[in-house]
Formats: sequence, structure tokens, C-alpha cells
Amino acid sequence: MIAEFGMAALWIAAALALLQFAFGTLSLRGRGVHYSNAVAPIAVAQAALCGIAFLSLVAVFMRSDMSVLLVATNSHSAKPWLYKFAGTWGNHEGSMLLWVAILGVAGATVALFERSLRADTKIATLTAQAAIALGFYVFLLFASNPFARIAGVIEGQGLNPLLQDPGLAFHPPTLYIGYVGMSAAFSFAIGALITRDVTPNFARAMRPWILGAWIFLTIGITAGSYWAYYELGWGGWWFWDPVENASLMPWLAATALLHSVTVLATRDALRTWTIMLSCVAFSMSMVGTFLVRSGILTSVHSFAVDPKRGIFILALLAIYICGALILFALRVGTVAEGKRFESVSREGLLVINNLLLSVILVVVMVGTLYPLVLEAFTGQKISVGAPFYNSTAGPLALALVGFMAAGPLLRWRHDEVRQLFQRLAVPIGVAAATLIGLILFAGDVPPLPLLGLVVAAGVAVASLAPLWKRNLRRTPLFTWGMVLAHLGCAVSIAGMASDSAFMKELLVPMRVGETQNVGPFRVTFEGIKQVPGPNYDALQATLRAEKTNGDGFILKPALHRFSTPPMVTNEAGIRTFWNGQLYLVVGDERPGNVWVMRMWWKPFITLIWLGGILIAFGGTLSLIGRVRRDGLGRRTKGL
Repeated sequence: MIAEFGMAALWIAAALALLQFAFGTLSLRGRGVHYSNAVAPIAVAQAALCGIAFLSLVAVFMRSDMSVLLVATNSHSAKPWLYKFAGTWGNHEGSMLLWVAILGVAGATVALFERSLRADTKIATLTAQAAIALGFYVFLLFASNPFARIAGVIEGQGLNPLLQDPGLAFHPPTLYIGYVGMSAAFSFAIGALITRDVTPNFARAMRPWILGAWIFLTIGITAGSYWAYYELGWGGWWFWDPVENASLMPWLAATALLHSVTVLATRDALRTWTIMLSCVAFSMSMVGTFLVRSGILTSVHSFAVDPKRGIFILALLAIYICGALILFALRVGTVAEGKRFESVSREGLLVINNLLLSVILVVVMVGTLYPLVLEAFTGQKISVGAPFYNSTAGPLALALVGFMAAGPLLRWRHDEVRQLFQRLAVPIGVAAATLIGLILFAGDVPPLPLLGLVVAAGVAVASLAPLWKRNLRRTPLFTWGMVLAHLGCAVSIAGMASDSAFMKELLVPMRVGETQNVGPFRVTFEGIKQVPGPNYDALQATLRAEKTNGDGFILKPALHRFSTPPMVTNEAGIRTFWNGQLYLVVGDERPGNVWVMRMWWKPFITLIWLGGILIAFGGTLSLIGRVRRDGLGRRTKGL
């Protein structure tokens, strides 16, 4: 009965989305105020019904209702409650329903709280949101029914063991919120194009949505990186997997859009560029959805296996993006140029940063999509791995960060190169000292990690420059946010470069009682035993690690053997120190009671995720500060 209730709510929500689109269209064509007055209440009702549908799906998962096909194929009655709950979106249909539910909430939020836009632009924005929602409703109702029934099933097949981790509870939802935030920004841009309202006021209304989406994408990518790092047992934090790239591409586009919309909101420039980036950012969200949900990829992250669904999503992608580009081409001539600025200015450097972000985005997109296109047309399978991305995107990313350090030190509109270099004297000096110190004391460091450490040191100092000689108590929150976000970038780059430059790795067969050295540790294999888990059997090794000073501790990496579905996963043994992590993994057994052990000493690798946290926290402070300054729920006229 719960499933039927959820299905009914989903059908009614789809009908309301159609009604919202129709009323919005009629209102924009001047058919009467009663149509415009109905759009916002319909958006709120649609969100409520879509939320009811999603909660109904949660309920059937928590009750282990095996008469629902989705539950039978993705859950098990013996699963811990957390994995029953998170398993709601740990599959194709559930994840798409979560997407639509978040989309509905976003539309309702615009309807209820957005009052800084012109009335017609708000109607146009909600109409665009309804058009996006309609496509996904049709997809769910006709191609991916989450409430389909099945007869004769007593027990479920279980959730993918690699997804049975607390990370499933927060990693996908944060990414989905980020994706949907990009859809809201896209709707704002379409609404502004329709009503010819591409103004700073429009940009200030759209900016919190972009900033919020960017924050959640940052959190999702950071959390997903650490989840894969400790769960998969391969010792790396980023594999350049196509599905990982599917989340990185929207983040790159959102980062460029965030800076562009800030220029439009504060200085009334980059109007056309902001609209174009809104389309690109949403396009990348749709491309990510296509890659993960179409069945075109085989990955722990991807859930769909039916190619027909991929064709459906590809059709939605084509309709939305082609429609937006056609509207852009038709209306771009009506978008005023905005105010001019010199090339040597903060706006000019933000344009350079946007161009570099766009080039990196193209590199990642080509590396991700080219193998798929090649296989589709020729049948030839190739893989594009870390060497390609490191050699192409790596130098561009370092150049981007270098320009990022200089941006906040420039004045708006116009500045002097000589004065910029004077302001950069201290950061450049710190970078030079870091280079000399590394060359003298760090040994043979590869060029790219060496450059990364040098740039990170200079950027870390430059990021603090906007606070120099200011009253810190009176410094606006968004200035603090900018400082922390830029500092977070420097911290993450330092972690990436340190891991690449100084990591120690050992792959060795060991018997009980044997000792091996890795980094500053001596690791002794003390034994291995069977340990029962809640829904798996574990083969757990006991390893004692000792530093050179004699301090010791125990790590217990394990192999988890699941029966439903059958799979073996690694559970790494990790110990974190202020200067790095010791990472131990137990592998296969070989004849003669010999076990393969993989050991890593990873200096300062935790800086990668600490930097991600700083970036997201800085974004949050900026969001709070911008909302306070721009005003919430009232029309703003300037900054």
C-alpha cells in the first residue's frame, strides 16, 4: 500500500509540474494575472508530493518490503538499518527519485523566498524549473519506476558491498544537491534571457544558488575521495575514473560560474559570459547524470545497466541543452554589454581564471568521453589514465592557482602591474624560499610535485593578504570566506604534491612473525584470524607498527567476504599522524601460509581533505555573508 501511495504522489507531482509549466507559459505570454499567481503555489505543492513519494520509498526500504522490485534487488532483511536507509538511493531508480525530490524542494524554495527578482523573471525561472522536472518525471514514470511490484520474492539480493559504508549516507545526496543547484542556476539564466533581465540584481538573486551548489559539490567530491581512499584499498585518493570525473566537471564549471556571477553582481560586467557558463554548468551536471545513470560505464559508482535508459537521459540532455543554446543564440543580442574594465584588473584576472578553468574542463571532458565515443563507433577499447591528466591538467591547474593568488590583490576596473608585483613580493619570496629549501633538503623531487609545493606555499601566504591591515572583527564574512577557500586550495595542493613526492610504497609477501620497513615504521605481521561481521565474514590480520623511537600500535586490515551478493572487499588499516598516514592492506594468501601485504607511508596526505573542508567552509561563510549583505526576501538595488 505504501508503494502505491508513493506512486500516486509521483503521478500527481508530475501532473502539477505540467500545470506549472503551462500556467507559467501562459503568464509570460500575457494571458492574465491569475495564471501567474498560481505558479508559485503549484511549485510548493509539487515539491510536497515529490517529497512524499521519496519518503514512501524510504519506508518500503526500511520495512524490507520484498514485494517492491527495487527493494528485492538492492536490499536484504539482514542489512543494518543505515544501509537500508541509504540503500534507498544506492541504486538507479532511487537515486533519480532523490534527484527529482531535491529539484522539487529547490523550486519550492524559489517560489517561497525569492523576492529580489522581477515578478516576470521569477515566473520564467519557475517555468524553466518545471520543464526540467517534467523530463525527469517522465523518465521515472515510464522508464525507471521505483515502485514496481514483483511476486514470489522472499529475500532480497542485497546491496553492493562496496556501497555498504556510512559514506553512502552523505556522499550521493551532497552531489545531487550540487547538481540540482546547477539546475536552479540554469533556470535563473533561462528566466533572465526570456524576460531580458540579465542585470546585477538578477546575478545577486542567482549567486546564493550557485554558491550553495558549489559548496555541496565540494563536500561531495571531498567525501567521495576519502571514501574511495579508505574503502577500495588501493591506496589512492583519485583514480581519474570516468564517474569521478563526472562530478569534477560540474565543479569546474560551477567554480568559473561563481566568479563570473560575482563580477556581474558587483561590477555589472561579464553578462553574456555568465549566462553561457550557467548553460555549461548545467550541461556538465546532465553529462554526469548520463555517465553514471545510463549503463554506459561499469563502475562501483554507476547503477543503471539498461541502455534504453541511457538513450532517454541522452535525449533529455539534448532537449535541455540544445533548447538553451537556441534561446541563447536568439536572445544574446538583447543582453547589454555591461561595464568595461582594463585587462590589468581584478575582473581581467577573473576572466583568465575562467578561461583556464574552461580549458581544464575541456581536457577532463575529452579524456572522459573520447574512449566512450571511440568504442561506440569503432569497437576499440582504450583507457585514459592518470599520466594523461597529470601531464595536461596538472600544469594548467598550477597556473590557475597562481593567478588565483594574484586576483584578490588587484583593484577593480584598473590597476598597475608594478603595484601588483609589489603586493606579491612576500608570497613570491616565500615561494622562492620553499623552492630553495626543497632542492637543498628534500632530495630528488619530481618537477610537477616540486612546483606544486612551491605554488602552494606562495598561494597560502597570498590568500591571507586581503586580511592585512584590516580590522578582523569588521571584515565581512564573504571576505573571510574567500580567504579560507583560497587557503584551502593551497592546503589541498600541498597534500597532493607531498603524497606524490614523498610517498613510500611496499608490496611484499609475509609470514606470521616477519617484519618489513615502510617509511619511518617497522611493521610486524603478528597473525590472521576469522572474525564474524553483521552481514559478512572477515579475515582480519594483526599488524604491529613501531616507529624508530619504539612507540608501537596495532592495525587490523581485513578482507570482508559477503554472501549476498557474493563479493570480497578490502578494509584498510589506517593510522593518522600530524605528518601523514600509515596505510596497510592485507591481500591474497599464497602457498606456505604466505600473505601479500601492501603498505604505504603517505606524508601529509590528510592535507588534501583538510583543504577540501576549508574550501567548503569558506564557501559557507561567503554564502552567509552574501545573503546578509544582499538581503533575503526583499528587493536589492546595489551593493
